[in-house]
Amino acid sequence: MASVWSGFLTFGLISIPIRLSAAARSERISLNQLHSVCHTRIKMPLFCPTCDRMVDRSEIEKGYEYEKGQYLLFTPEELEEIEPDSARSMEILEFVKLSEIDPLYFDSSYYIAPDDGGAKPYNLLLEAMKTSGYAGIAKLTMHGRENIVIIRPRKNGLTLHTMFYSNEIRSADEFTGGDKSEVKEAERKLATQLVQTLAAKFEPEKYHDAYHVEMEKLIEAKAHGQKLAVVPHRVLAPSVDLMAALKKSIEQKPATGKTLLKAVPEPSKKRKAG
Repeated sequence: MASVWSGFLTFGLISIPIRLSAAARSERISLNQLHSVCHTRIKMPLFCPTCDRMVDRSEIEKGYEYEKGQYLLFTPEELEEIEPDSARSMEILEFVKLSEIDPLYFDSSYYIAPDDGGAKPYNLLLEAMKTSGYAGIAKLTMHGRENIVIIRPRKNGLTLHTMFYSNEIRSADEFTGGDKSEVKEAERKLATQLVQTLAAKFEPEKYHDAYHVEMEKLIEAKAHGQKLAVVPHRVLAPSVDLMAALKKSIEQKPATGKTLLKAVPEPSKKRKAG
């Protein structure tokens, strides 16, 4: 897999040549936009309305709109000149306990691999972080942005996560509402019991994208002239009697993994005799 960044990872006076590779990617089925009249795929061309013609990517330059319709233009050389040191090296600024970081701050994940000549100091840092239980905080400039990043040890190496800055995290008060309804002790005990009933070891391989699976079924059915019989969704409503709902939940675990769709043959249409 191609690396997305290469440079040096430093802590103290130790420099480690490294490269970053994306640790995950979304697996989604993409649907194209088609013209409803002729079913031709709609394209998004680079078009200049002033010149009234298509524009090649070689003619594109970057600019900042400081007033309506007025732009400050920047050359690639000017943008490269203002890149901070973190564009070429990541200095670990401090070490923190991973448990102290709210997962809300995590953004994208990358695997860190040592580059030529970096294996020994890389493994030294990995072992030191494993032993101490600390994760590293550093800065990294990539894709036109200086990111605050967390570097943490895993079984097979170091993993890096870009993080949101504190000013990018929206206040929870905007969404949690002001209802301070009191929870009764009996309700709290039953809710805790229900949590314990559903407790399990985290095994991510157990979970699958149900929408992706059903989309594949729909594509397969369409391709073979079939239609899909839809299994009705559950009708939900707010729980009024919490105690009764909690007790019933403990007695019987909720069903999961229900099949939503199944393919059935499209009824054949008899042709009229000519």
